[in-house]
Amino acid sequence: MRVLVTGAAGFIGSHLCEFLLARDCDVVGMDNFITGSADNLTPVRRHPRFSFVRHDVTGYVPIAGPLDWVLHFASPASPRDYLELPIQTLKVGALGTHNALGVARATRARFLLASTSEVYGDPLMHPQREDYWGNVNPIGPRGVYDEAKRFAEAMTMAYHRTHGVDTRIVRIFNSFGPRMRLNDGRAIPAFMTQALSGAPITVFGDGSQTRSFQYISDLVEGVWLLMQLGGNEPVNMGNPQEMTLLELAKRIIRLSGSRSEIVFRPLPEDDPKVRQPDITRARTLLGWQPRVDTDEGLKLTLEWFRERVKGVEA
Repeated sequence: MRVLVTGAAGFIGSHLCEFLLARDCDVVGMDNFITGSADNLTPVRRHPRFSFVRHDVTGYVPIAGPLDWVLHFASPASPRDYLELPIQTLKVGALGTHNALGVARATRARFLLASTSEVYGDPLMHPQREDYWGNVNPIGPRGVYDEAKRFAEAMTMAYHRTHGVDTRIVRIFNSFGPRMRLNDGRAIPAFMTQALSGAPITVFGDGSQTRSFQYISDLVEGVWLLMQLGGNEPVNMGNPQEMTLLELAKRIIRLSGSRSEIVFRPLPEDDPKVRQPDITRARTLLGWQPRVDTDEGLKLTLEWFRERVKGVEA
């Protein structure tokens, strides 16, 4: 099986490439390195079934030969990235999705869109089910990412209904693991980098806002199952184990052995107050649920971050 992965040098994309190669797929990775890192591809770069194309998916996608799957993971994905790159974020959600779908249509490949829990905005339904339409501020600073993914979902369903493309949509809730950037801006990389360097840990608001964190190996296994067993409707993938960000900060301090203090800063505009997936559809359709305990995943991630923080300090 031959698979195109856009956003291959990103955190999730690189793990997905590695997972697919381990299952005897031929993988074509594509990235323009706007937020991805060539270092993330080190484990797969010399693999005989891996090839790489440096390209911006918002332009015409030049892929020769047949494809079985197109997995569209290209996008800035952290608040820091899409606040600094708002137009690029909108373009990859719109033009990039259009081009990736065009490749899938031309090659008769099955298509998957990596969507996000951010399509639910600051939700009024809790936990969030796939039939919830969301509560999004389209003109707020986070709207560039939220609306890019909502448009991408609409485009994906339009290609399915109009052109018969066999599509999948995965709504990814907060995921973590090795290969996240130290300066990513999301909670786990920020807390770990601060804890391991002895800096104060910055919690926004009073820390009572909640998130649900899944380890990367659970997510990529879910994507694999969704491509094989899923249908065309969106599927949530995340860990239903909800916790406050203050609790997360305290866990990371405990697991890292850090003496960092916690400091509080004003809550960013439109920051969601709650985030917890209802994964009934994934359980029923795919037999999938997270298997990695949150603390175990945090320990594995801390090991990776510890080496990187040491390297920066040296």
